[in-house]
Amino acid sequence: MIVEFIDTNVLVYAYDSRAGSKHTVAISLVNRLLEAGSAALSVQILIEFYAAVTKGGMKSQRAGEIVSDLGICARHRPDHADVIRAIELLRRYKISWWDALVVNSANELGCAVLWTEDLNHGQRYGGVTVRNPFL
Repeated sequence: MIVEFIDTNVLVYAYDSRAGSKHTVAISLVNRLLEAGSAALSVQILIEFYAAVTKGGMKSQRAGEIVSDLGICARHRPDHADVIRAIELLRRYKISWWDALVVNSANELGCAVLWTEDLNHGQRYGGVTVRNPFL
């Protein structure tokens, strides 16, 4: 089975009905991946999601329920070695620290695709190809 990594921005749009067409695209993508059992994310994504949606006005209890529901996804829990690999990715590709952690997590989970709007569409990082669902 192909596993696909969902970045924070895609999850936030999926749960923000005010996001217009991005909401429609994101909810369709997230639902497809969840139903297929091919959705992947990391602890970092869950933390960023919770922080973003509660800052945006979602009640803490609702955000916590969503985070709990996302427990069905394949999850990466970074450790010390992951921090070192992310540093190498940051240096090699000149990407942000947080993006390097995301790319590393996607690679560690064996993901073929990383769904995000934060990196260049079509860019490959090891075995992971970035796809922007909003293009």
